[in-house]
Amino acid sequence: MNSEKTITPTNGYLMLFVFFITLCASIAIVALTRSIFYIVPFILCAFIFKGFIMVQPNNARVLLLFGKYIGTVNKNGFYWILPFYTQKKISLRASNFDSERLKVNDKLGNPIMISTILVWRVKDTYKAAFDVDNFENFVRVQTDAAVRKLASMYPYDNFADEGHTEDITLRSSVNEVSEALEKEIHERLSIAGIEVLEARIGYLAYAQEIANAMLKRQQATAIVAARHKIVEGAVSMVEMALDELGKKQIVDLDEERKAAMVSNLMVILCGDKDASPVLNTGTLNQ
Repeated sequence: MNSEKTITPTNGYLMLFVFFITLCASIAIVALTRSIFYIVPFILCAFIFKGFIMVQPNNARVLLLFGKYIGTVNKNGFYWILPFYTQKKISLRASNFDSERLKVNDKLGNPIMISTILVWRVKDTYKAAFDVDNFENFVRVQTDAAVRKLASMYPYDNFADEGHTEDITLRSSVNEVSEALEKEIHERLSIAGIEVLEARIGYLAYAQEIANAMLKRQQATAIVAARHKIVEGAVSMVEMALDELGKKQIVDLDEERKAAMVSNLMVILCGDKDASPVLNTGTLNQ
């Protein structure tokens, strides 16, 4: 036997009726005959009373008889079992596990802080009860190990300036990383009969010793990208201005004047601050 076996014990209400009948019989023997044989019904009542169990919704009782696995009661209700059975209560409800923030290295060797949120529940009570020592502690330890392995498989972010152009990163590829994490945890927890309902990254950041440097690097990357867009737009606007001036023949510009106009427009459009106008009261050549 290496998997769960579901059983349904005797109906508890039926045995409760038998209990009251036996109790009434013992009282009647005492009242009518005052015989010592009333002890037998009392012992039987105590035997019956000890076997009553109540299984709450989304809970299970694993039953053993002198070390042998008998079965699992996972249907809620009121039952009666042999008092010789050893019971082990296991919850079948979904549980949340928010791991501690771990300091690990990503694929590029950068130290990062990472944690995970795991939603799990017991699927096979036999494996959870007998294949591992403590299945709740097993979930915590194996989840931390899975997170460490996952962090070493992907970089925190892409850095095109260094030639790292990974398709999947911890920061941007949320769905892909969550699927990989869920698969990794599922493989580790299957030995304990645990079903993984959801696994995702709960916290992700650079470690404190490199956080400031990486923040400056991200800011510089953002500034470069913004400047690139600004230059592209400025070139398009200058080109459009020259084309419109040529089509409408507003002014005849030679190559030198075009170069000066392009220079002035690029300074105005790409500058960080607003341009200060300068009025030319002379000719265009002065």
